[in-house]
Amino acid sequence: MIEAEVPHLRRYARALLRDREAADDLVQDTLERAWRKRHLWRPHGRLRGWLFRVLYRLYLDGHPAPTRDREKLIALDTVALDPRDRSASNGLRLHCRDVLAAMDRLSPEHRAILMLAALEQPSYRDGARMLGIRVGTFRSRLSRARQQLNELMQAEPDTPPLAAARR
Repeated sequence: MIEAEVPHLRRYARALLRDREAADDLVQDTLERAWRKRHLWRPHGRLRGWLFRVLYRLYLDGHPAPTRDREKLIALDTVALDPRDRSASNGLRLHCRDVLAAMDRLSPEHRAILMLAALEQPSYRDGARMLGIRVGTFRSRLSRARQQLNELMQAEPDTPPLAAARR
């Protein structure tokens, strides 16, 4: 059962840390801790949520902040753009770098909640379970994180505000 969750854990860890090796270390630490604490998992609960909670706690408890190396911020080779449209490609590249740089200035809790919402798109209830917090706390942190990111991005004149996700 755990094996099916590893790609989700990797994707979330890589989004948080933006460093493949550090993310793989975080996932390995998560799996090790989950194995040692397997007696705490309730079989009627969702395994993915429990594993995400373990990863989130390990991330907050001391894994390094994301790399600030501008070249490592994004790998736009995965973005499917028409190669003939260089201006759109360059504009998107700059926008992505600006968003990621702004996210680096958020607190670890806010960065983690935004990444979880963007990658896994859980309901508020499921997101709260994944992070081991109350639904109201999840909603307010997500709202504050979006607001702070919008404020940071508004410093860039041509950047559109982020739209709130519907739940």
